[in-house]
This record gives sequence, C-alpha cells and structure tokens, in this order.
Amino acid sequence: MKKSKRVLALLGAILLVLLYVGTLVFALIDHPLSSGLFKAAVAATILVPVILYGFLMFRKLVRHEDGDDEA
Repeated sequence: MKKSKRVLALLGAILLVLLYVGTLVFALIDHPLSSGLFKAAVAATILVPVILYGFLMFRKLVRHEDGDDEA
C-alpha cells in the first residue's frame, strides 16, 4: 500500500515537472499553436493535482480508512 502510494506520488511529481517545463516552453516559443498549447498546459497543471486529490479522497471514503496504511 505505501509502496504504491509512493510510486503514484513520484509519477505525479514527474508529470507536474513536465507540465511546468512544457508551460515555460510554450510561453517562450513563437508558433501559431503555442497559445493553445500554453493554455492546455496551464489547465493541466491545475487540474492534475485536483483530480489526484479527489481520487485519493474517494479512495479513502470507499475503503473506510482511518489513517492506517498497513494492509
């Protein structure tokens, strides 16, 4: 259980770093598509953590966890 949470947290952190880098790149390049890609990267940077948090809260609600991560 703890191992899977750590792996998911690491993957989430890597995804967020890639989104931050993508946002910076799209902000700096001069291409017709960069405006739309920039907006999508900013939206994903906000939505990914919110969705992950919602998933964790739903999982905790369904499993009736009371703080124990042992099982």
